[in-house]
Amino acid sequence: MTGTAICPRLADDLGRTDRRAGIRRLVQLQLHYCLGSNVPQTRTPDAHFFTEVRYKGTKTIAITPDYSEVAKLCDQWLAPKQGTDSALAMAMGHVILKAFHLDNPSDYFLNYCRTYTDMPMLVILEPRDDGSYTPGRMLRASDLLDGLGESNNPEWKTVAYNSDGELVAPNGSIGFRWGEKGKWNLEQRADGKDVELKLSLLDIRDSVVSVGFPYFGGNENPHFRSVAQSPVTLHPLPAKQLTLASGESGLVVSVYDLILANYGLDRGLDDVNAAKDFAEVKAYTPAWAEQITGVPRQHIEQIAREFADTAHKTHGRSMIILGAGVNHWYHMDMNYRGMINLLVFCGCVGQSGGGWSHYVGQEKLRPQTGWLPLAFALDWSRPPRQMNSTSYFYNHASQWRYEKLTAQELLSPLADASKFSGSLIDFNVRAERMGWLPSAPQLNVNPLTIKQQAEAAGLSPAEFTVQSLKSGDIRFAAEQPDSGKNHPRNLFIWRSNLLGSSGKGHEYMLKYLLGTDSGIQGDELGASDEVKPEEVEWQTAAIEGKLDLLVTLDFRMSSTCLFSDIVCRPPPGMKKTI
Repeated sequence: MTGTAICPRLADDLGRTDRRAGIRRLVQLQLHYCLGSNVPQTRTPDAHFFTEVRYKGTKTIAITPDYSEVAKLCDQWLAPKQGTDSALAMAMGHVILKAFHLDNPSDYFLNYCRTYTDMPMLVILEPRDDGSYTPGRMLRASDLLDGLGESNNPEWKTVAYNSDGELVAPNGSIGFRWGEKGKWNLEQRADGKDVELKLSLLDIRDSVVSVGFPYFGGNENPHFRSVAQSPVTLHPLPAKQLTLASGESGLVVSVYDLILANYGLDRGLDDVNAAKDFAEVKAYTPAWAEQITGVPRQHIEQIAREFADTAHKTHGRSMIILGAGVNHWYHMDMNYRGMINLLVFCGCVGQSGGGWSHYVGQEKLRPQTGWLPLAFALDWSRPPRQMNSTSYFYNHASQWRYEKLTAQELLSPLADASKFSGSLIDFNVRAERMGWLPSAPQLNVNPLTIKQQAEAAGLSPAEFTVQSLKSGDIRFAAEQPDSGKNHPRNLFIWRSNLLGSSGKGHEYMLKYLLGTDSGIQGDELGASDEVKPEEVEWQTAAIEGKLDLLVTLDFRMSSTCLFSDIVCRPPPGMKKTI
């Protein structure tokens, strides 16, 4: 089992986290947002860089609901309502795209997006019942009649239009990673020739089609303001008609055109749902964001323009510091994606003095190299299948037994709701059953026993396991979490205050893992008419006190140590050698 990523959205969008590089770049930046990160309090040793960089004229802006220490250090403070960061980010993106991509295009921004992002790539449109379309998956070289001449992994190579109107498979997609040397890079080349990819299909379009986008800002909530609008917003997009390898005809649009439409920008295509100016209350204008966040639209427009103008003049020296204030909020990955988009639109990611600084987490993965061979028996098998801790504790601490939220409340209005029935734990079980998500334990039978039974049956362990899963003799452990064979017995914690600060659902861990007093106030699903799981067997009486042994290694007497059976307390400087 491993700790969840410091920021799952960074890993999803950028392929890595970016926490260590931030401070040394502070001295180079020219404009700086601090969003949900209270640097003077949580990053005290580095706070002097934050203030000293202002001596050379760098502007700093604090975006935080409360008047915290960081707000006092900044030139400007914006106070959006808690949890509305993504609405603020969407409005800022609307301003940047309109002002610096459409009205007065920045060559630096456009070249950056063309070179380092997937914005020129093509997406297949899928028809809807009402005659409109919805974005599908990326167009691949294998979808075309000749595969664009790509014989090596064409199903993993994305496609774009060159400036001359020809379809190309540019370097850099994952299909170039294996089997071809020297092509897995971001050089603007395809088939050995220089290319200049087209971001938009507007000037080479075959037709204009109506594409639907989900809109969540109209959901009424007693704690958040909303702006009423159709749950599916239709925008006209320029499209190209292609003949696919299957013989069918398909429509494609570019990622860039999808982004512009999703941000509600007018392209001169008679779009009734696009805003003509920033004062219109349409998704996602500053006026729209003002109603949701409470931040005046003039301030939203001002800081967005300043951020982009600085990045344009300095080639990307605008930075965003994001911290735990946003990281720990519900739907944090959407908040992150909104901010990451701003950096990408302005060519900041990867530039000295610009980009992303992420101050949260303990970098749990760095010391993993040392204890990985021992903890996960690499002398037996490589690589180990490690489970994410979120799913682990959600399951084994029986938090799912209290889950009132359903998938229906989270679904896009474009999704087929009939395919998303049941409780949230069901989706974890399905992912484990299909091999997408490792689980601990994985099966309700010991793997050593499976090997012995397979040998007795004259089958390989894999053949025996598949056969037994089909017959029902072996089941996935997640389907019966309250069975005595399927829950953890021992838990070793190293340098993590799981039961004090880092664990989510402290009271559930106390009751169901330790079997001690807890502060649970909610009722189980069995006491109400709420939706129960479909994939998980419901037992009226859940097992409490699942753990037989809890061992903690820490140099402090933390809250977790107080609950532990055994505490190993090395001197602070020696814990990595134990």
